[in-house]
Amino acid sequence: MRPEINVVREDWADPDVALPSYETLGAAGADIRANLPDRGQFVLQPMERRVVPTGLRVEIPAGFEAQIRPRSGLALKHGISLPNTPGTIDSDYRGPLGVLLINLGTQPYVISHGERIAQMIVAPVVQADFTLVDAIGDTARGAGGFGSTGKR
Repeated sequence: MRPEINVVREDWADPDVALPSYETLGAAGADIRANLPDRGQFVLQPMERRVVPTGLRVEIPAGFEAQIRPRSGLALKHGISLPNTPGTIDSDYRGPLGVLLINLGTQPYVISHGERIAQMIVAPVVQADFTLVDAIGDTARGAGGFGSTGKR
């Protein structure tokens, strides 16, 4: 079943900026666009972080989340990413949808009004119960952590 995401625009938002949309039939992520209050642009300097407004609020159905992920082309060509990737929008959040971008590149990057800046993946969520026990089961890996499985 395909979940429905209800979307409202902020009062100030430009209605000509497209809603999140899948750009190809097989796309897993819907592209999200910058909706800048001044309808202009700004420069994201190297290593600078900024929340970019989308002008949207979303209603994610219970049992789902929306993950906000970088666009691969922006990451490869310009070093534009999300410092908290993937960002999560919980089903009970109703505030403005902003995208936290970071410029990991070596050159300033211009973010323009209406530009596709990230992608949204809608995914099911399972909440777990957490139980305090005296011991947990052992595995072949055991307590081996970061890098413990070796380089192959």
